[in-house]
Amino acid sequence: MFNKDVFNNRFLLLRLWTLIWLTAVWVLLWGNLSWANVLGGIRIMKENMMLLPLPKVPVQGRIHVLSLVRLVGLYVYLAAESSVNVAWLAVRPKAPPITGVVRFRITIKSDLVLTLFVDGLNLFPGTLVLEIDQTRRLIYVHLLDMGSQKVVDSFFQSVRRLERLFIAAFERDAEWAPSSSHGEDQASHHGMDSDDSADDDTVGDAIIDTEVIGEDLKAPPERRDDKKIDDERQGDWT
Repeated sequence: MFNKDVFNNRFLLLRLWTLIWLTAVWVLLWGNLSWANVLGGIRIMKENMMLLPLPKVPVQGRIHVLSLVRLVGLYVYLAAESSVNVAWLAVRPKAPPITGVVRFRITIKSDLVLTLFVDGLNLFPGTLVLEIDQTRRLIYVHLLDMGSQKVVDSFFQSVRRLERLFIAAFERDAEWAPSSSHGEDQASHHGMDSDDSADDDTVGDAIIDTEVIGEDLKAPPERRDDKKIDDERQGDWT
């Protein structure tokens, strides 16, 4: 009974927060803070939430404030560092940087935390998430600068630091347990089998495509269809 009451209270709080957030967006779109806009936004957004409800996202784990503060601090630092690097690439008296796509495996379990993690990567200047393979927990990211192995290794290290703090802040192993719908959603949407689980800890895998722009380009780099290779491996990453 207690657990059910806690679940209901959490659900109501989430619905209330969604209503407040949507109302704030409504007021910002109007550009005028007034009682008419606030009350009108509450009414319209409440009707939208009833008529067009968003799909339920399983919420597991709990928030750890100290780890969350460390996560925010690291994120601000990495965002500032990325901004400086992109600004330098724009003004330096050299040829445009080598761009490309990298992939890496993640250990984040929750789809909600994964969404926050990917959104954070997209906000970094010079990075863009192209694809998420939820079955194999792989993320494909386009990088603006891949001029050296040191730059690529630095990116992977930053990603791992962020991932560890996301897990520490939202889904520690001792506290996280999948909801009843978590496994069903994975299986129905991605066709997961018990044999498809990925169990290696590869930090960053292959550079699957690079585009070199400059006078010293003699031949276009070879393109690899890693999606096809992944399917042929059928989850075997040993």
